[in-house]
Amino acid sequence: MAMGVGLTALRQGVTVGSTALQRKLLVSLEINNKDKAYEWFLAWMAHQSGNKAAQGRAAGWIKSHQLSVETTVEQRKNGSSSAAFRLVAGPGNHYFRYKGAWMQMKRERETRSMQMMTGTPWETVTLTTLSRDRTLFNQLLQEARDMAMQSQQGKLVIHTAWGIEWRPFGQPRQKRPVKSVVLATGVAEKIEEDIKAFLSRRQWYADRGIPYRRGYLLHGPPGSGKTSFIQALAGSLSYDICVLNLSERGLTDDKLFHLLSNVPERSFILMEDVDAAFNKRVQTSEDGYQSSVTFSGFLNALDGVASGEERIIFLTTNHVEKLDPALIRPGRVDLAELIDDAQPDQARTLFEHFYAGGEPAASEVDIDKLAEKLVQIVQSEWDAGRRVSMAALQGHFIRTDARTAVETCHVLFR
Repeated sequence: MAMGVGLTALRQGVTVGSTALQRKLLVSLEINNKDKAYEWFLAWMAHQSGNKAAQGRAAGWIKSHQLSVETTVEQRKNGSSSAAFRLVAGPGNHYFRYKGAWMQMKRERETRSMQMMTGTPWETVTLTTLSRDRTLFNQLLQEARDMAMQSQQGKLVIHTAWGIEWRPFGQPRQKRPVKSVVLATGVAEKIEEDIKAFLSRRQWYADRGIPYRRGYLLHGPPGSGKTSFIQALAGSLSYDICVLNLSERGLTDDKLFHLLSNVPERSFILMEDVDAAFNKRVQTSEDGYQSSVTFSGFLNALDGVASGEERIIFLTTNHVEKLDPALIRPGRVDLAELIDDAQPDQARTLFEHFYAGGEPAASEVDIDKLAEKLVQIVQSEWDAGRRVSMAALQGHFIRTDARTAVETCHVLFR
């Protein structure tokens, strides 16, 4: 009995002593999946585990047998899609060495409770190391942040709504030069000058008590370059794009208010085909689902009392005549521009962009003559009331040589 009591006391003493020793010698850092550093750290760890050069610098990586897959699917408008996979450390304990210090990474997932808005489980990552090495936490997180920012540097990031949050969609895209989107003479310059003037007058708005926001409406037939121009303009100004689908299931007035009031910094908000959403002030999908976003709620989100500031909204539509006057009044839409089908000067510019200097069998004089012939064809078709979209011309130029493109372009007009 005495030995039993002694062993019990010894066991308790060892437990208390080890706990006190851990508190004295160890330090832990917790990161939850609501924090941006959570994704940065997982991406950093996945990169380190799969990078032999990084492993050499770390000199002590232990490969984990507990992995999770993160899949990113990008759905394009033409129906095609692509998927990218990334293997990250799964739930459990993982050990690694960073700058000579050993660390334990414990990833935990709470499956019994979910985030109310997104439906995803709560997760935490806890890093533990010796107390003397605690300063390495800041260095590690800065390295993870820099790696994440480097992958987006010089690129355009597209965000989509996920519940009440904005999340990056797909991989960052290469910026597209504004000049690569050929619009009618003076249109691109007018929009670009207007938005630059707006961005330079923040204090002017504040001094006069005017809400600092700007709304743009680009309208015109399909394939005229509305969305392409917005993407190119965002890239030239080093802005991102937040795409908001008003027909998304589960989107309500409250969520819309929250999303428009919490847009990532330096981002355009893009709402495409607004005529399809509110042409009858009812938003119904093909399967009979009716959206919870009301027309009045949408208007209030744009410029109501609770609407956010410091934002730039782009609306696009193929049928401007279907839009309610209340939506396109000044204050909600400050600048509206027609992005039309290909005009003669646009066709020439696009033609020269494709073929000037790129036809080894033809001289520059031949290209000039072909371009002039194309202008005459487009002009005669316009006079006859027949038009062609810039997208159709671009697709035609991609498939054919310069001479054939001009000789067969008449089949494109409608």
